[in-house]
Amino acid sequence: MSSLAYDSPAMLVRQLPAPVGELAEAVLDHIRSGTFQRSMSLLVVSTSIVSGAEVAYEHYRGGYSNPIMYSPVILSGVLSVAGVAAFFSGRMARSFLRWTSAITFLDGIVGFGFHIRGIARKPGGWRLPLTNIVMGPPIFAPLLFGTSAYLGILASYLQREEDGSSKRTLQPEEKADWREDIRVGRFQKHLCVVTAVWTFCSGFEAWYSHYKNNFQYRVQWSPVILTPLMMAASIGAIKSRRIANTALPLASATAIVNGTVGFAYHLRGILRRPGGLKKPLYNTLYGPPIFAPMLFAACGVLGALACLMRRERS
Repeated sequence: MSSLAYDSPAMLVRQLPAPVGELAEAVLDHIRSGTFQRSMSLLVVSTSIVSGAEVAYEHYRGGYSNPIMYSPVILSGVLSVAGVAAFFSGRMARSFLRWTSAITFLDGIVGFGFHIRGIARKPGGWRLPLTNIVMGPPIFAPLLFGTSAYLGILASYLQREEDGSSKRTLQPEEKADWREDIRVGRFQKHLCVVTAVWTFCSGFEAWYSHYKNNFQYRVQWSPVILTPLMMAASIGAIKSRRIANTALPLASATAIVNGTVGFAYHLRGILRRPGGLKKPLYNTLYGPPIFAPMLFAACGVLGALACLMRRERS
């Protein structure tokens, strides 16, 4: 059967009205040829701001008891600046953005180690895993902080939009290389793996955050239920092009909508606290984590991007 038989993004584009369809086709072409470095850089900026704000007030709650707790806050700001610089300069994308992203990603791994240590140091340590994971530092939050850094690394290897007239493509006789695969938009399987891992981390965070609240609202179960579905679609897409072009887009769109709705619920929760808008800083700090649902939505964005990419060469 033709490889285009289940190409749902292309089929959808062809059904759109002419003006919108032409624009959508151009966007899809840029994504599939790896010529969207500027756009990816802006995505890095937005995700870095959101994740940086989330970690800033979570560490504020912890009183910044360890100086290393300042590192993700500082790095998120630097990464945002690097993303803006990369938007204007390809050279900055290949240097400033790439190395800032790598350092930020490493910081997330180090933070993951510190959070594991924090759980181990609570009374009972790992002998009381459920209690201490729920009541201790959010175990997977540092890895989710690395989402923007990961996108920054990808962006640094992409081609720029203006290179569309002279797209670099792999020749049949050339040896496949992961950097070159990224450069020409062939990293669907790789992105599916990352989407599955990030979805697990985000879904686990949603579970124990809502567990603390005893799942007071039934809608709090939605990200928990969607997590295995999103993971199944992502993992299935690694082996099957058909799943990548059918189930994964649907699951990704659902995750994006769910994260957006969750953001609205968290915002409502903050506004319903005593004082409401009269105490915006206090209620944001001690109310439901306002940006946490957007990190779940980010997993949907990764999945949506994956379904638009081309698959790696065998």
